[in-house]
Amino acid sequence: MNPRLPRRPLGVMCALALMALTSIAHAQWKWRDADGRTQYSDRPPPPSVAEKDILQRPSNAVRVAPAPGAPASAAASGASAPGRAASEPSSREKVERERKAQEDKARNEAMAENCRQAQNRQRMLESGVRLRKGTVGGESQPMTEQMRQDEIRQMQTVITANCK
Repeated sequence: MNPRLPRRPLGVMCALALMALTSIAHAQWKWRDADGRTQYSDRPPPPSVAEKDILQRPSNAVRVAPAPGAPASAAASGASAPGRAASEPSSREKVERERKAQEDKARNEAMAENCRQAQNRQRMLESGVRLRKGTVGGESQPMTEQMRQDEIRQMQTVITANCK
């Protein structure tokens, strides 16, 4: 019996765990700085970097653009002019409003896509074309009329919720 045999499953599990963690490394920003050098970070670039110089961003990240005339950072505004502390809440509110607007836009786009997909699926279900449905075991079986009607009802629910 090979003494290394019991270690293989452990090695395979470690390799799989490391491969799963590599997706975290992909969540990085990549931009070109003022000197033309490419920079990498897990944080967004400074506000002084123009949008055209951002080469890559994480898929779920949104870079909040600074307000025109606003200081580059909160620390800089606090250090340079203590009297501006009253204007900070308004800029924070503006950033919060912009973030909410972006979230609403993303939500509306997702709802529109769900609506479109549900309408297409419902048209296909109502067309009478023979369809097959996947089973838990990975096989497929012909869709019965009852299955078709159940899925049509589900699509109507999705359309009601997402199409406005």
